Amino acid sequence: QVQLVESGGGLVQAGDSLRLSCVVSGGTFSTYAMAWFRQGPGKEREFVAAISMSGRTTYYGDSVKGRFTISRDNRKNTLDLQMNALKPEDTAVYYCAADRDDGHVPSYGQSWYDYWGQGTQVTVSS
Repeated sequence: QVQLVESGGGLVQAGDSLRLSCVVSGGTFSTYAMAWFRQGPGKEREFVAAISMSGRTTYYGDSVKGRFTISRDNRKNTLDLQMNALKPEDTAVYYCAADRDDGHVPSYGQSWYDYWGQGTQVTVSS
């Protein structure tokens, strides 16, 4: 059974930084493309960032480009999201997700991801 557990969320002020982590167990992490999604209050879940299984290919949502960085450590089965220059509109529950079928090409779409974590809350005050 594959499990994803996010951590690192919290309450910060606008302009601050935060680093989220996701630990994956029970599967073959190094073969999965991975992604972060988020769901703000009253909003649909949206794509944040994705990374290929090798880590060489990354994609970002337009609203976070230049501020967020996705990375992974295949030795530790961890996925990270470094978030800088946070804005109140970044307030959301952040989810990590794993795509077991095509690790070479990370996807933007939620439907491609097979495994999901429970989420971690990030709140950015103005």
